[in-house]
Amino acid sequence: MQDAAALLRDVFGHSAFRPGQQDIVTAVAEGRDVLAIMPTGGGKSLCFQLPALMSGGVTVVISPLIALMRDQVRGLREAGVVAGALTSGNTEEETDFVWQAAEEGTLKLLYLAPERLASGAALRMLKRIGVTRIAVDEAHCVSQWGHDFRPDYLRIGDLRRDLGVPLAAFTATADAETQAEIVQKLFAGEPPISFLHGFDRPNLHLAFQPKNKPREQILRFAAARKGASGIVYCGTRAKTESLAKALCDEGHGAVAYHGGMEAEERRHVEARFSREDGLIVVATVAFGMGVDKPDIRWVAHADLPKSIEAYYQEIGRAGRDGAPAETMTLYGADDIRLRRSQIDEGLAPDDRKEADHGRLNALLGLAEATGCRREKLLAYFGEDCAVCSGCDHCDSPPDVMDGTEAVRKALSAILRTGEYFGIGHLTDVLTGNTTDKVRARGHDDLPTFGVGRDMARGVWQSVFRQMMGLDLVRPDPARHGALRMTEAARPILRGEQDVTLRRDALKAAETRRPAAKALVADEDAPLMSALKAKRRALAEAARVPAYVIFTDRTLAEMAETKPASLDDMARIGGVGAKKLERYGAMFLEVITGAEEQMHPTRRRLAGRASGTLYDQLLEAQAALSRGEHGTEKPLSCSASLLAKVAETRPRDEVAMERLLGERRAERFGAAFLDLVHEAG
Repeated sequence: MQDAAALLRDVFGHSAFRPGQQDIVTAVAEGRDVLAIMPTGGGKSLCFQLPALMSGGVTVVISPLIALMRDQVRGLREAGVVAGALTSGNTEEETDFVWQAAEEGTLKLLYLAPERLASGAALRMLKRIGVTRIAVDEAHCVSQWGHDFRPDYLRIGDLRRDLGVPLAAFTATADAETQAEIVQKLFAGEPPISFLHGFDRPNLHLAFQPKNKPREQILRFAAARKGASGIVYCGTRAKTESLAKALCDEGHGAVAYHGGMEAEERRHVEARFSREDGLIVVATVAFGMGVDKPDIRWVAHADLPKSIEAYYQEIGRAGRDGAPAETMTLYGADDIRLRRSQIDEGLAPDDRKEADHGRLNALLGLAEATGCRREKLLAYFGEDCAVCSGCDHCDSPPDVMDGTEAVRKALSAILRTGEYFGIGHLTDVLTGNTTDKVRARGHDDLPTFGVGRDMARGVWQSVFRQMMGLDLVRPDPARHGALRMTEAARPILRGEQDVTLRRDALKAAETRRPAAKALVADEDAPLMSALKAKRRALAEAARVPAYVIFTDRTLAEMAETKPASLDDMARIGGVGAKKLERYGAMFLEVITGAEEQMHPTRRRLAGRASGTLYDQLLEAQAALSRGEHGTEKPLSCSASLLAKVAETRPRDEVAMERLLGERRAERFGAAFLDLVHEAG
């Protein structure tokens, strides 16, 4: 079995594993059944790609979307890995490549959509090509409790049994119920070795804002981050199109994306987003799971997501490269009402509806929090937050008030009007606004009429929204969304419990937070732009996403460290051996202004100790090419032979002669051995 650390460096260009990766890679490589829950951007793909390279056979990867599979295959092949996908979007040449590689025994990773498992021919094919393990990406799709249920994932458990091979399942979002169902459906109830490596994404800044002219809020947020790639999630198709147009009118590059578009239109948007710098996609949740773009710098929600799991998955598409990224979520009473009604009017059984209300409550609790957002988010997933690495409340603590009396007045108004009215009418009652509707129902004679005149109408609307967020009241679908009190409100009404609310409705203007710190310092920005231009030209020529060449984080490291040689370039994170050979000299020329001439054999050793030893051997050979006294017939070793000495480091005369041959060993052996011993 090949060494994981060497493959990590040589193929993927990383000097060290990310937290949690090494243990998972070891377990998968050993043939264990594995369930790994890691944050988006935590490096899940590497945990099944690396074991595939460490041993023989083919690893089958079940992945939910064609775009995601194609991106991963492109990235692997750029790194020199023989990988392919069998999808409905394949060209004839792509399919032929997969079959040829499988027949030749060189194929290492084969990506399949779960729908393909419905065919008996798929099983016969997988048995024939020598599958040694199965990896399941986005494993939460197997669960009815997960937020992206895919019935075809249910066939994966049968595939594992039929092939008799180990299975490794990966996901970023799985609560206890989802985890239990994954184990039942994929592992037949036999517990795999499980890894839970934290949900925290410390590079993501978390923020929520109550809606107050939401289009303007989104436009302000995007303006402060102009030129950075971002996603805006919307609740409706129509909103994606209108908001994309508004962003374009403000000078941004923006496109809409939703399920009502033709497939070719959607593919065009996906291709543009993967290849263009600074594009904004305004989308419904139909967009995202297949996006592997690592340098998305921000994600905004123009409408409230449906659950805390969906929120976490969607914001996780920002900052996958580990560099700073920002999130902002807008929400209002109408969002809460819509999400409640979607649950109540659905066809799910009652226990599922209650669970879905609980998930929504967790998200609303995060939105209406008065303390640290990160602490509350991680607590939902069962984790502690030692230090917050960035949220709006830790940046600027919210102004809070004792809302107990206001909530009691609001609850009294709800009960005295029979739980048949919404926020508008209840606010009229509390503020003493004698509308025709109030008079017609005699609500101007109620004891609660006018008891809230001390607070403005906007403040009461904020109070009601926060009460909905705290699940003290819920809209009743049977009464056209009228508010009704929940059991959680009774202790407050009876004076047994207090409640704290935020004064956000009193704020005259939103406090604008500056955009996240740039990837490079101002003085390095021109070089960063030049490196991006070179990357863009190469990506367009190869018809691949720009990040498949190098990620923004890799380019930023080049711009900051300014490598002066290919040896220096090889030490940059994300520059593996294949990419160094293919692109190293071109990017080095951008940095230094001059092309470095290096023999291809030496280039393959760049950045390694064996590269330094190779240079010393070459120098010693030059000194001895005509013998110790300079009078003998010229003799030399080939570049590949010198590289073999540098890499294998023979320790004695016998081993050196076996490698060099008698004649060359006589001329160079003693000098080469001295250099090998000095290198250690």
